[in-house]
Amino acid sequence: MATRFPRAVGVTGQPRQGTTDVLRDDPAGGVRDEIDRLAEQLQPQLVEWRRHLHAHPELSNREVNTEAFIAEKLREAGLDEVRTGIAGHGVIGILKGGLEGDRVAALRADIDALPVAESSGVDFASTVVDETYPGGPFPVAHACGHDCHTATVLAAAHVLAGVRDELPGTVMFVFQPAEEGPPVDETGGAQAMVDAGAFEDPRPTMAFGMHVGPLPNGIVGYRIGAQYAASCLIRIRVDGKQVHGSAPWFGIDPLPVAAAIISDAGQLYRQVPATSPLTVSFGHIEDVGRFNIIGDYVTLWGTIRCLDASVMATVQANLRRMAEHHAQAYGATATVEFRQDVPPVVNTAEWFEAIRPTIERVVGAERLVEVPPALGYDDMSVFVQTFGGAYLNYGTQDTEIVGDTLKPLEGGRGMAMNHNPAFYVDEDALLDSLRIHAQVAFDHLVG
Repeated sequence: MATRFPRAVGVTGQPRQGTTDVLRDDPAGGVRDEIDRLAEQLQPQLVEWRRHLHAHPELSNREVNTEAFIAEKLREAGLDEVRTGIAGHGVIGILKGGLEGDRVAALRADIDALPVAESSGVDFASTVVDETYPGGPFPVAHACGHDCHTATVLAAAHVLAGVRDELPGTVMFVFQPAEEGPPVDETGGAQAMVDAGAFEDPRPTMAFGMHVGPLPNGIVGYRIGAQYAASCLIRIRVDGKQVHGSAPWFGIDPLPVAAAIISDAGQLYRQVPATSPLTVSFGHIEDVGRFNIIGDYVTLWGTIRCLDASVMATVQANLRRMAEHHAQAYGATATVEFRQDVPPVVNTAEWFEAIRPTIERVVGAERLVEVPPALGYDDMSVFVQTFGGAYLNYGTQDTEIVGDTLKPLEGGRGMAMNHNPAFYVDEDALLDSLRIHAQVAFDHLVG
């Protein structure tokens, strides 16, 4: 796998000019030191929580036990309020600081798992199978690091509760269900939490989070502009006329139409500028036939990913026209639907520069690296778009950046991408992730 890295920031490891002097005179420095002390003290608990969540994963919109676990740990932190049952199994914890302040920092974690059979080899690996999930049964695993995100934000709640008397404002700890996408006939995720009114009182003035992945341990990856793609789910139903396979001329075969749609989806790339990254993928096909029966219909399921919302609109329109015309040519009909639209994650320069000093202080400028955009999606975009803030990548694997390429570190555990059965996380890296979350929230409150 070759991942392009345009440039590294602060590769010499030296702080930015003037940073050290500013921190030396900072009256909030004592609080920041206490945050770091509490974070280090809580590290064993953070790992324990992560392992519990890892061994007990739950799929999107089914996070019943995960919700209960989160609520229990938030109440143990002594927060002012713990709200549950938001847009399914979402949880929000509210921590009111002891000092006056009108800012509200929201730290977000996604809590759902994936239908993946884990092969990481850890002794707390998931053996869970969901027997009732639509389309299942499915093996279930935290193959995208949401267990780490959840445990980290839980730990941040405990850390910041320990300095609540010094907080000039409010911190919201947001645990979002269904980030991986709810079943196709259900709703859920970030937008559902917003629509439920979960952020009306208080309303965040910043949303922040980080996503773990195969970057080198402790590296913070950022991108100004679109960092994650816009996404939608494609459903195309092609209706024909059922008939015995020995006499296709008496019916209308929907399969050739489906094949033509899949084949010509490759031409959609030629209808948008080559400078606009785009992928159209069909991952699931359903029919109602038998080997000797031409069925009534075929349903195609897929996804569109791109970095530009205007490109998404163009591709959807072109795909709809192409599918309908292919069906017409064969005497069939095609019904095209686009569901579960998610906007791209866009980090603005203004917001990134606001948090850059915090990250450089916590991990060092040499560990802050610009990364290329990814065509994966994350509906954290809804929170960033609605409230402002930033969403970054965080490295938790035995890899290294060689030139402009991400490679496995010799002698390490290798590189396992998110959603891979072998996906793993170096738990030692989670301490700095915790420190970043807590310090970003504090720095936002103090301005």
